[in-house]
Amino acid sequence: MPTPTELRLHRAARVLEVSFDDGTGFRLPAEYLRVESPSAEVQGHSSDQHVTVPGKRDVAIVGIEPVGNYAVRLVFDDRHDSGIYSWDYLHELGREQERRWASYLAALAAEGLRREPG
Repeated sequence: MPTPTELRLHRAARVLEVSFDDGTGFRLPAEYLRVESPSAEVQGHSSDQHVTVPGKRDVAIVGIEPVGNYAVRLVFDDRHDSGIYSWDYLHELGREQERRWASYLAALAAEGLRREPG
């Protein structure tokens, strides 16, 4: 899998820009990264335990911490910090952003949830 050559946090835009050594690059909104966190809190311990996380429209990334040579831990201003985003997972999130985002919005609607906090 590709390895990031650059991670750039655009705080005002709440976007993490990731460039990979295969020439691909993605602009991943903080909200998207938060609701797709690889943590057990969001993903569960099996595919049928995935949690639809509402109210994260205004979430921001406040920290990026390296995890070995294979991942980063993102720290969000809502205190969520348990997801380890491997290079593979970040690339997957970029490649599948349109499909995953549409699926997330559909899940919110189906469960009567909203992107807005509160």
